[in-house]
Amino acid sequence: MAESSSPVALVTGSSRGIGRAIAVSLAKEKFNVVVNFASNAAAAEEVKALIESAGSQAMLVKGDVASATDRGAMVAAVIGAWGRIDLLVNNAGIAPSIRADLLDAGEESFDKLIGTNVKGPYFLTQLVAKQMLSQPPLASGSKPKIVNVSSISAYTASTNRGDYCIAKAAIGMMTQLYAARLADEGINVYEIRPGIIMTDMTGPVKAKYDKLILEDGITPIRRWGQPDDVARAVVAIALDLLPFSTGEVINVDGGFHLRRL
Repeated sequence: MAESSSPVALVTGSSRGIGRAIAVSLAKEKFNVVVNFASNAAAAEEVKALIESAGSQAMLVKGDVASATDRGAMVAAVIGAWGRIDLLVNNAGIAPSIRADLLDAGEESFDKLIGTNVKGPYFLTQLVAKQMLSQPPLASGSKPKIVNVSSISAYTASTNRGDYCIAKAAIGMMTQLYAARLADEGINVYEIRPGIIMTDMTGPVKAKYDKLILEDGITPIRRWGQPDDVARAVVAIALDLLPFSTGEVINVDGGFHLRRL
């Protein structure tokens, strides 16, 4: 094992969408990046090439965050190759395969959503935090950090995808718990809440949100969010621009969270 002299970022679900943008943006800031993916190896290879073209090193790790075995193997692979993890970005998440009315929704979808969107990041954070506490500090003096990517669904009721809303709300409490536990250890924890972001996950409802954003003004900033908007917030955290904040919620939602009359 040769310990990396550059900071190492583990970004889950980083073969596409928001995770891809985060991974590439961190590479531009000289982070070595672990690209985690569940199934799309070709997309992960594309991200690896983009990271390397930015002058940083990339490592591909296939794994399902819902699996304890995969989580352990993921962390072991990173430590075996680079000896440290300085930034964990819990980005991996899934949407319901079927949007079902709250009164009809079944347990199978609920269990799957909770497994990937809550249990996975909860226990991966536990594992990575222990690693962060055991490793020597970077020469730069920069402290390790944890970022949880949630959603405006954490507080916005969508009665045809209750499982997703509950999972994202749970990430909010998870952020507070780890922030409180790790503050004395010098590890800050943040939650980023993206709004309506242009990704393959929102593709099927594009026409609906085009109208809500552009015509109805559901967001004060009348445009779709882009994955890079979220990546910029992660980079600000990674670069120690918010050193006196922990447990903080950063809304990247075009102002959706504002209550307006």
